[in-house]
Amino acid sequence: MKLFLCAVFCLLAGYSFSQVQDNEKTNRLDGVNEVRLDGIKLIAGPILEGSYEYVKNKNSGLGISLLVNLDVDNGYPEDFSITPFYRMYFFNKRDYGANGFFVEGFGKLSTGNDGGDLEETDDGEDFTDFSLGMSLGKKWVNTSGFVFEILVGVSRTLGSNFGYEAYFRGGLFVGYRF
Repeated sequence: MKLFLCAVFCLLAGYSFSQVQDNEKTNRLDGVNEVRLDGIKLIAGPILEGSYEYVKNKNSGLGISLLVNLDVDNGYPEDFSITPFYRMYFFNKRDYGANGFFVEGFGKLSTGNDGGDLEETDDGEDFTDFSLGMSLGKKWVNTSGFVFEILVGVSRTLGSNFGYEAYFRGGLFVGYRF
């Protein structure tokens, strides 16, 4: 009888221990918060663009990007922008979501200087624009939470006579999901 009770106790202890390990592994892959930085703009700019994304479920996420131009004389049209976005993910082949091919809808509020006329001494006019647009991209997430993302999109300016009629949105982002 003692041998039987000892065997049952060992089986139950081993079973509960294995469940704890599986839950920790699953929780690490199912992070719902993600932060990213655009490496291309940071190197070429210097322009700092960071993003935060909340993973709503395996097929969608919503977030916000913040762009700050660290050198306003570098020719980049925007000095500051804030861009909320919503993403739909497709073709997931993993047990965890919010990775793979995605389509994104976004709105962008940006400020900057239109650069003026090259032939005149005009320094240009400061502007504030709002635009709506769409992006396509691909995201990879590994099991430790490292994120790599490629993004390309375009937006159309609404109701403004200054600034630019359209904006390009793109980059190579690296980040971490937790």
